[in-house]
Amino acid sequence: MPSLEDELFPSTPGKFKVDRAHNMNRQFHRCFASTSTMFLWALFLIALTASYLSFQSFVDSGSRYFSASWGGIQWEKQVRNSAQIHRSGGMSVLVTGAAGFVGTHVSLALKKRGDGVVGLDNFNNYYDPSLKKARKSLLNSHGILVVEGDLNDAKLLAKLFDVVAFTHVMHLAAQAGVRYAMENPNSYVHSNIAGLVTLLEICKSANPQPAVVWASSSSVYGLNEKVPFSEVDRTDQPASLYAATKKAGEEITHTYNHIYGLSITGLRFFTVYGPWGRPDMAYFSFTRNILQGKPITIYRGKNRVDLARDFTYIDDIVKGCLGSLDTSGKSTGSGGKKKGNAPYRIFNLGNTSPVKVPELVNILERHLKVKAKRNIVDMPGNGDVPFTHANISLAQREFGYKPTTDLQTGLKKFVRWYLSYYGYNNRKGLQ
Repeated sequence: MPSLEDELFPSTPGKFKVDRAHNMNRQFHRCFASTSTMFLWALFLIALTASYLSFQSFVDSGSRYFSASWGGIQWEKQVRNSAQIHRSGGMSVLVTGAAGFVGTHVSLALKKRGDGVVGLDNFNNYYDPSLKKARKSLLNSHGILVVEGDLNDAKLLAKLFDVVAFTHVMHLAAQAGVRYAMENPNSYVHSNIAGLVTLLEICKSANPQPAVVWASSSSVYGLNEKVPFSEVDRTDQPASLYAATKKAGEEITHTYNHIYGLSITGLRFFTVYGPWGRPDMAYFSFTRNILQGKPITIYRGKNRVDLARDFTYIDDIVKGCLGSLDTSGKSTGSGGKKKGNAPYRIFNLGNTSPVKVPELVNILERHLKVKAKRNIVDMPGNGDVPFTHANISLAQREFGYKPTTDLQTGLKKFVRWYLSYYGYNNRKGLQ
């Protein structure tokens, strides 16, 4: 019988078949040239300002936020060991947000197939940091070093690139959540825009430059009513600040690709779920409240329409991340100077089978063997959208992306992990 860890972190295919008949670079250059808007450039200027202020206030002043917990001969040795490649043709990857949900799974999959991995995470308190610490322990047990530090710490990033010539960057660090942005807008600009600019500045100056794959979001489709969402659809109507920062990130990365020759791939994730997930996500909080006998709040849209999401299991997302890394193509610049055109790509990573939220609750009830106390209310004007639905044909063509886990199966695996992690081991007879 496979261990629980083997089941939660199955092997992920290493290489993906590439269809080179499709020249997506030209298509996306046209798309982005036509959809740029003034507010996005305003966000870009904010990013530059915030990045500068972050560097000045946190680095030069010796702020506690960037207190030196790194450096020295022993630390450099740990970084090099973690980044060591153990397969022919492997890559050395800096994974930002490595102690996050997706970052943990991607880091383990890369390490398992023989790639070198160094993680970076600031362990903020957006949700219980103890879960992130547990993920870090899991990564450490597999020989993956997770450096504790902030993405806006340019000195730390520069030091990491001095120690290791990373071939790739998997940028997953971000301030997540749609509703949280209503009360904490500055944290989104700090992490999702200023942090991105700081990272890209380091990458463009590296020699050689790494290829960059980063997490955008399906939220960029905003108020777009055309479904399923395709990469060439309009994305100039964000419904939340979170979505706006992700859209701004797409514009910023396009700029660095165009000016500095950085190979850039953006991934628009669709509602990722699974073991080791984020406690603020609906499926996670529903599970917690159902087990504790507390009511759950289910939002509905206009005219009492049920909300629907393209729920995508974490293993499928990991396959897409690795496929994107494997087919990313090389950056063409050196030391901040462009020497030729580099790939610029964007892909949807979803399941393609939207499920209504009440049906998700039905599935959780069956696996937990507990009935939920449902409180159905109208969706507030907090930036959420009524539905998401991914068109994944582009990712299928480019690197063979094919999701294989339906919601019933994926939630069963999540529930099994949840009961084990939170000590519900006395519960028997999972469906």
